[in-house]
Amino acid sequence: MYDVAIIGAGVAGTFIGRELSKYQLKILIVDRENDVGNETTAANSAIIHAGYDAKANGLKGKFNAPGNAMYDEICEDLDVPFKRIGSLVIGFNDTDHKTIQNLYENGLKNKVPHMRILNHDEVLEMEPHLNNTVYSALYAPTAGIISPWELAIALAENAIENGAELKLETTVTDIKKEEDSYTLITDKGDFTAKYVINCAGVHTDVINNMVAEPYFKIRPKKGNYYVLDKGIDLVNHVIFQCPTDKGKGILIAPTVHGNYLIGPDSEFVEDKDSVATEARCLEYVKETSLLSSAAIPFNKVIRSFAGLRANSDLDDFIIEEAKGAKGFINVAGFESPGLSSIPAVAHYVVELMDKIAGGLTPRADFNPKRRKVVRFNELPEEEKKQLIKENPLYGKVICRCETITEAEIIDSIHRKAGANSVKAVKKRVRPGAGRCQGGFCGPRVVEILARELGVDEKDVPYDSTDAYILTGKTKNEK
Repeated sequence: MYDVAIIGAGVAGTFIGRELSKYQLKILIVDRENDVGNETTAANSAIIHAGYDAKANGLKGKFNAPGNAMYDEICEDLDVPFKRIGSLVIGFNDTDHKTIQNLYENGLKNKVPHMRILNHDEVLEMEPHLNNTVYSALYAPTAGIISPWELAIALAENAIENGAELKLETTVTDIKKEEDSYTLITDKGDFTAKYVINCAGVHTDVINNMVAEPYFKIRPKKGNYYVLDKGIDLVNHVIFQCPTDKGKGILIAPTVHGNYLIGPDSEFVEDKDSVATEARCLEYVKETSLLSSAAIPFNKVIRSFAGLRANSDLDDFIIEEAKGAKGFINVAGFESPGLSSIPAVAHYVVELMDKIAGGLTPRADFNPKRRKVVRFNELPEEEKKQLIKENPLYGKVICRCETITEAEIIDSIHRKAGANSVKAVKKRVRPGAGRCQGGFCGPRVVEILARELGVDEKDVPYDSTDAYILTGKTKNEK
């Protein structure tokens, strides 16, 4: 029997799993996908929000700013790319300026530090490629950018190193409530745990309803994005338009790897697996983003994608023991600013667990650090030469766009929670993330995965196990 079973291996489930691995607990993390952070965590704006727009009297307002402040240490410990570049909410008229003033006042209530309201000239001095029609802006220097899937992977890896177990491609189909435990019924067998933490994203309501009366509903919102190529001089901060009832608006955001994100729009969808991009939505993103900057080079788009947000009908995070289900904790409605808040939320969930369990015992041997990742392209020339001398595969470039070597790919496969698909390798070390989107390196990544995993090349998936790439030879051998 496990002490704790966590359903969902996105950034919420992995962060809570890693936090609980500091204690003497037998922990299981299960996810229906074949990789960590493969759903909402893999398709969002990748922003650590400052916290000025979260409602001051709700859980979002309670956890956003404290969660933001914890990112420097966690990313240092786990060797995850993170940059505090600050954000601007820009307005174009008096009405927008009043919204900006309200956001500033709300930010003060949420204890967001160092905010300032900028006038027209100050905004353009800071960001000269914004349109001259800008009226004012709220500047929040504590906002940051991160790679959320790399964070989830690092959290899972560190949790496993500290004793947690991870089971992927394991779908929870039902939960049986026992007298003092829960049995997860899955397509890969049954697992029993004293406590369950529900971090199933857009499916948290479905999971809750397996053990408790329905009291919230998740209706996903879908957002479409563009990804721009590297080497563009556009903006230095995250640029938001004034928020509406649909969300934080269309943004322009640098990424930690040197690209730009443009988006998202926001529409309710009924299908909880609906992540197809739509031409009309992308056109809306394009037209609306040009209101911020006419300098956006849409001829430099290298990819588009869509992601889902777990919007709750209660309009806030739901972080609590389910009604009538002792020891079953929901972490639901975890849309923005969920990524920004999760460090503080994870601490809070541990406090809930400590109270429910009657006390948790810390582990004396907990190791907060994970083994550093070699990012070959970022190293000084002398370090590159030394690495190649020690391992010649660092001199074998597989991805030309991102300068990713074979040694980096091999390492990503053999780490804890290692890569087992082309997309999983891309999420860890970025082959296929550049201008050609895997056109050159994709076949070589398939070859390396097949060799290192000991499988046939035709059995290497792009993403999920049924997302096959190769089906057979197109010509008869002579």
